[in-house]
Amino acid sequence: MRGGATAEPRASAAKPAPPPSGSSPEPRSTGGSPPPGGRDGRLLRFLFHFVWICLVPFALAVLNVWLLTPPSQGGSAQPLRVFVGEQQIPAGIVLFTIFAMLLWRFRHDLPFASTIGVGGRRDIPPKARARFEDAAALLDEAHRILRSRKREVERELTSGEREQVAQAIQALERTMTAETFDADEFDTAHGRADRVIGEHLGRWRKGEMREYAESIGIAVAVALLLRAFVVEAFKIPSGSMIPTLMVGDHIFVNKFTYGPLIPWTDQRLFPRLPPARGDVMVFKFPENKEQDFIKRTIAVSGDTLEAINGRPILNGWLVPHCHVGPYRYEGRQAELFVEFLGDKSYFTLYDTNPDETMCVANEDCGPGLTCRAGVCGMQQGPFKVAANEVWVMGDNRNNSHDSRSWRGGLGAGVPFENIKGRAMFVWMSFGPGGGIAQDRLFVNVMGRPKLPGAHEASLQDGLDKCMRERPPIAETTPPPASARPQSKR
Repeated sequence: MRGGATAEPRASAAKPAPPPSGSSPEPRSTGGSPPPGGRDGRLLRFLFHFVWICLVPFALAVLNVWLLTPPSQGGSAQPLRVFVGEQQIPAGIVLFTIFAMLLWRFRHDLPFASTIGVGGRRDIPPKARARFEDAAALLDEAHRILRSRKREVERELTSGEREQVAQAIQALERTMTAETFDADEFDTAHGRADRVIGEHLGRWRKGEMREYAESIGIAVAVALLLRAFVVEAFKIPSGSMIPTLMVGDHIFVNKFTYGPLIPWTDQRLFPRLPPARGDVMVFKFPENKEQDFIKRTIAVSGDTLEAINGRPILNGWLVPHCHVGPYRYEGRQAELFVEFLGDKSYFTLYDTNPDETMCVANEDCGPGLTCRAGVCGMQQGPFKVAANEVWVMGDNRNNSHDSRSWRGGLGAGVPFENIKGRAMFVWMSFGPGGGIAQDRLFVNVMGRPKLPGAHEASLQDGLDKCMRERPPIAETTPPPASARPQSKR
């Protein structure tokens, strides 16, 4: 009958056909809205996170580094400002990380967060936003398993189990894409989906060990990149830099300062050479590149370097210095000075006082000694520093294998391609007995000279006096290099 044909319920025509026997039901999203993580609003969400989690922390880090950097490293700025001024790149990385973590923690409360919504929705209550993101991640993982493990799922799960998974996924997607969001219905569907997916697809989900392994792998990769291009740790094995660096100090070296070396090459990214006079730097020993040395840069390309009793003379100008007092170390008696070179102030150590024999001419000195800068002593040089190299000296001047003694005593510089980075600070130190030397922790290698704890009581007054009487920077800057080279290399 025609009337009976028209009386057939319309709902039966809209009912989906059951899946063929043995096939895996494909979960379908219901409703007119796209599923979570779909294309709707993806560009806005990307721009939101890029601005708030990348650009804003970067701008805040740069601004704070700029505000904390003192106008002159040679002034009497606060220790924190001096440290940030000397270690701008590491300080910037730390500040960027802190700001990014804080903004990510409060990402749902940031301006425009409600505009972009969560998963393309703008009506998610603030308390449910984290759970909504968890549900979207659960659906992504379930779809990935059903896609990549389709044959295994069909082989190992019964049709009833596959149907349960499909229904749980569809129910959760319906609540997440419904025209009006119902928090209670969503929580119920989320809980059921989490239980069903865990029960039936759990064997293909990422296990706890795998997640740990992936996290560790990412951390190792990031650490290797940081080590190659930003910062690397070194241990001080010898006393050539005492007391600036003590045996057992572990330091970080900023590889970004002079431009990081591209691994397995001598090429640099963003080269910023040469090092400044007074920089403490790590480099590959020119006579054995498998060995790392740490010394202080004294002369740069074009300079003429001499030394009298270990004191550097640059372009005929004696580097200013100040006597702090007697210094005992490793059973030896020595004399401690502060040397001033440009805006740097740093310790130098001598077995005897290099200023004790004054003179006017060579005739005032004994055999084999030279009168230089008003002092009788052993002269080394003059050495002409070639292009693309620097000459270095250890702060323990009478106990350092440095530029003065290389090439069999003829002297040599450090080529730019051998330079690895500038010393930052001591992050760990072990004393002679093996215990942690707490007085050495976080000593800024390039900052104000700091006495080891055992010498503070006897030498601090002398150090303070030297720093108060520090000459102006204009008087601690060497004159320009002479146009006429004097080389005995």
